[in-house]
Amino acid sequence: MILGVVLAGGRSSRFGSNKAAALFEGRALVEHARAVLAPHVATTMIVGGEAGDMPDLPRPDMGPLGGIAGALDRAGALGYASVITIACDMPRVPEGLIAALARQIPSYCADVPVLGHWPVAVGAALRANIDAFPDRSVRRWARSIGAVPIESDSPIPNVNTPAELAAL
Repeated sequence: MILGVVLAGGRSSRFGSNKAAALFEGRALVEHARAVLAPHVATTMIVGGEAGDMPDLPRPDMGPLGGIAGALDRAGALGYASVITIACDMPRVPEGLIAALARQIPSYCADVPVLGHWPVAVGAALRANIDAFPDRSVRRWARSIGAVPIESDSPIPNVNTPAELAAL
């Protein structure tokens, strides 16, 4: 069983307001990300942010790696075997990419490593050793657990500013 988790705990400093709640085509960005995951997972949840179902671990302000740690912790408590994560600022993902990640565990998108498929079994080690990744690099952590990079066949939009959202 796979839990889908949207990472929504960022500060949105470049965006200037809560990016997860920003509207795109009439829906919040966080809801677009949930919809991207929904066909591939048993259920979806949000980590961090105002609407979060769970906190970052081991403490707030750990960046995406803290969100992944929080997601793995919650997934384990709920009996899931793995988690697919996506950032709230990724309202569109190329066709087939999530399915490719779902087939390979652990794996991550080579271009955007927060988009990944992580086994719950690595959660405790991540929480215990998160400070070993001082730059909080998801890519470096993913490589350390032997995650397979999956290439995207086209660019993945990542919204960091209102102008980037308007350009979609």
